[in-house]
Amino acid sequence: MGDDRPVPLDEYPVHQVPLSMKHVATGDRNAYDRCIFHVLDHEGRALLIVGLGVYPNLGVIDAYATLRLGDRLFAVRASDALGEDRMRLEVGPLRIRVERPLRDFVLSCAADPDDPEGLSYEIHWSADFPALWEPHHQQRRGGRLTLEGKRFVQAGRCVGWLRAGGALTRLTAGAWTGTRDRSWGVRPVPGEEGGRLAQDHPTEGFHWIWCPVRFDDRFLMVITQEDADGYRSLNDATLVRPGRRDRQLGWPQAEITYRPGTRRPERALIHLGDHRKPLELEAEILTSSPLAVGAGYPPADDWQHGTWRGPRWTDRRTYDLAGPHPLAGYGVTDHAARFRLDGREGHGIFEHGSFGRHDPSGFTGFDSVAPQGS
Repeated sequence: MGDDRPVPLDEYPVHQVPLSMKHVATGDRNAYDRCIFHVLDHEGRALLIVGLGVYPNLGVIDAYATLRLGDRLFAVRASDALGEDRMRLEVGPLRIRVERPLRDFVLSCAADPDDPEGLSYEIHWSADFPALWEPHHQQRRGGRLTLEGKRFVQAGRCVGWLRAGGALTRLTAGAWTGTRDRSWGVRPVPGEEGGRLAQDHPTEGFHWIWCPVRFDDRFLMVITQEDADGYRSLNDATLVRPGRRDRQLGWPQAEITYRPGTRRPERALIHLGDHRKPLELEAEILTSSPLAVGAGYPPADDWQHGTWRGPRWTDRRTYDLAGPHPLAGYGVTDHAARFRLDGREGHGIFEHGSFGRHDPSGFTGFDSVAPQGS
């Protein structure tokens, strides 16, 4: 009978369907509800990525934190059985505390006394701009809906401290930027076979840019997703200025300069525009963190989101990124970047993934890379 009782969140008038807040309105195993925070310094020395996810139809809650510091990536991952208190965003040593919704958060990771070189932090993340809805995101494989997500994005500033490799770093206002993404819906979780639809509708190519940028007085969000032939299934470029109506900046077109022999971007120029004044967003890559390394995104081979690892599972490890990592080229990578727009300098994330054929970029297949000497 315990599973049929109300949960604490049922006390609040937030229900959307005639179910307890313990349940989601779909029986799809891939239902999810999660967030990701980015914390980066303006010189490219550090990039911290923190995330937490709930998978109600799998009974799992998990979280991760990765810190790129020089050539090392420090990672903490934790997973547990999903409980009834959905307002407690805590798994193992990792915690996200909502101080004021849409405004202020505290991100923390407790130190491991047995790992003095490991990652720990306490960071106050504060929004400088209102949250912005991203386009409604859908993907299908044949006739089946495989991904449907509702998301919003936001940018702000960070203060606090982090420790890794035995060294303490202080985060000071004006020298660090924060971005975050909040999403929920249905998204593929490892463990499901693709069946006939996967066989009949193989992925030929995927090209993705997700780019939140914080300037002193404005916030810019750019998103594009394209298929192998360049067909665009996701598109947005919006400029947020407090006190003014959001400004739509048309159909973004990106020119990406890749490191020769790779698909790793070194810089990018994104053409934006509206009827008043075309704009160009310049991106200079400062440091990079592959999401398949440490953060649990596909095709990670040591842990992925939503997978059951047993109760109170925690894993800490350090990855060497001095040379190419075998998974870094096969998943989406978050790049901390310095941006320039209309005479202003800003900072944020240039998230990018390009796999398989992409005709606009000249990539002909999964083994195709930028030419040497380009």
